[in-house]
Amino acid sequence: MPEPLITKVDAVVLRVPNLDEGLAFYRDRMGHQLIWRSEAAAGLRMPDSVSELVISTELGPETDLMTESVGAAVDRFVAAGGRVVAAPAEIAIGKVAVVIDPFGNQLVILDGSKGRLTTDDARNVTGVSNA
Repeated sequence: MPEPLITKVDAVVLRVPNLDEGLAFYRDRMGHQLIWRSEAAAGLRMPDSVSELVISTELGPETDLMTESVGAAVDRFVAAGGRVVAAPAEIAIGKVAVVIDPFGNQLVILDGSKGRLTTDDARNVTGVSNA
């Protein structure tokens, strides 16, 4: 049996019309701690999980699945009978691609090959660190 392709759920992404309104609901009223924030998205902690709840004005709804290497994962996915919806592309922390399985399920796969987001004291994203 091959090694599992997906290593973990990275994030559940929910679309919000306005980031401040989304934070008022999910952070202030639902109690999720802010981990990071950019102009169009914010990551919130789910306390019993390594996964994040991400609210976004541009993406979602989607589930982001982590893999070791997006390029290798896409090749393996296609060889197994899936297809590519969006080819691998660069993102701040690594690469991302969108694939669809033989059953019509669309999956967002990503890797952290460049590192993790870094933030300032206010949790605004300042860059990426591979430490």
